[in-house]
Amino acid sequence: MNGLQHKQRRKGMGLTLICLVVIGLGVAIQRDIIVLDRWIPAHYLPWAPLQLEDPPGMVTGWKLSRLNENPAACRAFLEREAPQRVSFLPDRPSNNGCDLINSVRMHSASGASGEQGVRFNQSFIASCPLAVSWLRFERHGLKSAAQEVMGSEVTQVSHVGSYACRNIYGRENARRSEHATADALDVTGFTLADGRQIRLPRDWTAPEDEDAPGRFLRAVQDAACESFGTVLGPDYNAAHRDHFHLGTRGWRFCR
Repeated sequence: MNGLQHKQRRKGMGLTLICLVVIGLGVAIQRDIIVLDRWIPAHYLPWAPLQLEDPPGMVTGWKLSRLNENPAACRAFLEREAPQRVSFLPDRPSNNGCDLINSVRMHSASGASGEQGVRFNQSFIASCPLAVSWLRFERHGLKSAAQEVMGSEVTQVSHVGSYACRNIYGRENARRSEHATADALDVTGFTLADGRQIRLPRDWTAPEDEDAPGRFLRAVQDAACESFGTVLGPDYNAAHRDHFHLGTRGWRFCR
């Protein structure tokens, strides 16, 4: 065997060894994943599909953000978890940055057959990720905030819309708003089961002056930060003095 053949043989053996190591690592990782799946709750596992009942946790934001990149997984979530709450809409591409892609119309909960959820003052168009974020917020944030602070349940949510083909603040040279693609909802108030109505900005008070409605609104804002990427309220600026802006871009930008 000459020197060239010897070098080629050594190179081939080296590549074979590398391949065996990679395969071994893959098998070990797969085995570890199977073990983790068996012993660790799914909501702690980044690769486990997001479920409506999963409590907010360290990987919730990552899972929600992944839905923006995986329309099929997002749609599957809605079909599995809340088919009665949404109507799937045909895609509506545009050339002006106001596309409606993988979007739905979000409906009030009917209350039939034990269905959980709230009513809306009107249905609204939502991107699929916005619909998922809203459903999780209903389940894990809004419900508990109302019970803990107000001792009642939220039965209706009032809003002023989600989809509007415009730039941020309507400025000509600004980037497109989250509303331009139905990625945000502007919420203005809540009605409780006992008839009380809580409204922005009327019931938004300084922390040192807060009564129960004020504490409830701040609890709602804090809870929304667990389910939405962007949450803007009255303390952010004058443009948001009368509503909560609940959007899907980014993660945990809460002001």
